Amino acid sequence: MATASGTRHIPGPRLCLRKPMQPQTQHHYDVLIIGSGAAGLTLALNLPPSLNVAVLAKSVSAEGSTFYAQGGVAAVLDAHDSVESHIEDTLNAGAGLCHPDAVRYTVEHSRAAIQWLIDHGVAFTGEERDDHHHDYHLTQEGGHSHRRVIHAADATGRAIETSLIDHARARDNIVLHDNHIAVDLITTAKLGHGGNRVLGAYVLDRHCGKVEVFRARTVVLATGGASKVYLYTSNPDISTGDGIAMAWRAGCRVANLEFNQFHPTCLYHPKAKSFLITEALRGEGGKLLLPDGTRFMARFDPRGELAPRDIVARAIDHEIKRLGVECLYLDISHRDADFIKGHFPTVYARCLEFGIDITREPIPVVPAAHYTCGGVMVDLDGRTDINGLYAAGEVTFTGLHGANRLASNSLLECLVFGRAAATDIVARLPELPPVGELPAWDESRVTDSDEEVVVSHNWEELRRFMWDYVGIVRTDKRLQRAKRRVDLLGGEIHEYYGNFRVTNDLLELRNLVQVADLIIRSAMARKESRGLHYTLDFPDVAPGEPHDTILVPDNSPLR
Repeated sequence: MATASGTRHIPGPRLCLRKPMQPQTQHHYDVLIIGSGAAGLTLALNLPPSLNVAVLAKSVSAEGSTFYAQGGVAAVLDAHDSVESHIEDTLNAGAGLCHPDAVRYTVEHSRAAIQWLIDHGVAFTGEERDDHHHDYHLTQEGGHSHRRVIHAADATGRAIETSLIDHARARDNIVLHDNHIAVDLITTAKLGHGGNRVLGAYVLDRHCGKVEVFRARTVVLATGGASKVYLYTSNPDISTGDGIAMAWRAGCRVANLEFNQFHPTCLYHPKAKSFLITEALRGEGGKLLLPDGTRFMARFDPRGELAPRDIVARAIDHEIKRLGVECLYLDISHRDADFIKGHFPTVYARCLEFGIDITREPIPVVPAAHYTCGGVMVDLDGRTDINGLYAAGEVTFTGLHGANRLASNSLLECLVFGRAAATDIVARLPELPPVGELPAWDESRVTDSDEEVVVSHNWEELRRFMWDYVGIVRTDKRLQRAKRRVDLLGGEIHEYYGNFRVTNDLLELRNLVQVADLIIRSAMARKESRGLHYTLDFPDVAPGEPHDTILVPDNSPLR
């Protein structure tokens, strides 16, 4: 397992330099896309049919954060809105750390991205006019100064994901590999060939438990974020930071991983596991309440319930701790019942399953880890530090989100940068020759584990101390405690990984420990409170020019 500290040498995958007794499967593609959400599928569908493309999904293709996204996509679509206004709102939410070029590029391409989705059959909420055009309903979310979030009721992600999957399955040149989890990237540097070009990846077929070789002229990381590193999260189980960890081990820089967005309002119920209450509910008049029914957000921000997520999450966290209660409440019941059921059918139905009628009573809510604002550093074409390796979506640091992501800019980033990366891949692919046969995965010196309980116990320990020590409010002492624990845990998992056959749970834990260490190190490096990073030891914004927290691995070509 990779060391959590990041200061020692991190071994690459187990390579077999002799011919194995049984030949292992070697797939070959022009483009290998690791991840089947909005970013990965957008990229795949923007590549020409002449290229052979593989899309890997850890579970079934539709499973992922895109599918569960409720709110919508932020874009400049209304005549009273403007590109400059959307840019300003994004910069304000980002607390001085957004990269203006990335913000402008994303916002200026927002309308075209939405039109591309409409052309691919995504049915956004609205009404068809007599001239067969649509008037789409736009909602307003926290941090936005205009209604600019286009949506498909409260299941926008589902509408986008299912449409893109249908189109991908209809393309002869795209192959979807379900239940395949990438183990590690294969690069020329790892093979000792000089340079640092990506050649493919070792991939575990979860059905048969065998590791296969996927060779590719270009590889794309579209694996999503790492919010499963925390005990409470709105994300699906597969959000384990795989792409960030693999890119780091391969030599890519990462940036701003201390900025972890906690969604203010997730359903609080012992059987609900992780269910997000969309921000759009507050945009349509939902009120945050204390247990006694009084509102409180005006004490924290003049924008009240429509303040950016970091402010709302800290306010809820503060009130829960001050009062010693388990949750607060979000109330939309003052709106018309038909309006609620029509605009929030998913939230209404899900809450009703737990005996909560949101047309008549408030929803119990708590904050939960929701979005990883930092990630693998890429440019405006999606290029990483490694030749031929691209990344798109939540796995990346593009500079768009700064210290806090503006609501509904995430799906927009997936669409815009997925299309940008596809364009750049087509332009640069002639420079990348086909990849020959690669060394097989070596399992000759490992055995099946007889202590699987170690993995589950380490997983629980990691997520618990990350929640306790590296959560919404931090201190130096808490971060130091977390660093000691992640170092110990990383050593144990490193030994475990070296001696036993890989499993899905082991690979996810390995990646989570690596990303947890990067989050802790990034948080320790920032001596101020800014955006999503709030520390009691440095409660104010530091004077001078704001800066990104950039970590460079020992094996980076940029060292």
